Amino acid sequence: MPQPDPVRRSTYFERRRLARAIRWVAFFALATAILAVLLVSRNITGWHPHMIIATGAGIFFAVLLAGSLMLLIFFSSSSGYDDEAAHFQPENDDQ
Repeated sequence: MPQPDPVRRSTYFERRRLARAIRWVAFFALATAILAVLLVSRNITGWHPHMIIATGAGIFFAVLLAGSLMLLIFFSSSSGYDDEAAHFQPENDDQ
């Protein structure tokens, strides 16, 4: 019976490096949201607080999500989790 592949455990250094990178992405998302709110509120004379909150939250979460997904792709690639999937060969090839 085939045995499942052992699960690779991430090291303390890898987890710490990922956490540091996520903090940088969160800081960048916050800076981008603040800049967007400043640009929107500067150009509109009759702005509403709900519009400013929605703009800031929308920009913050969109940038945070995009940055986090890109980080996960890069960290997954550099950690070696994707090595086995890159060399996948189907066992029953019908060709």
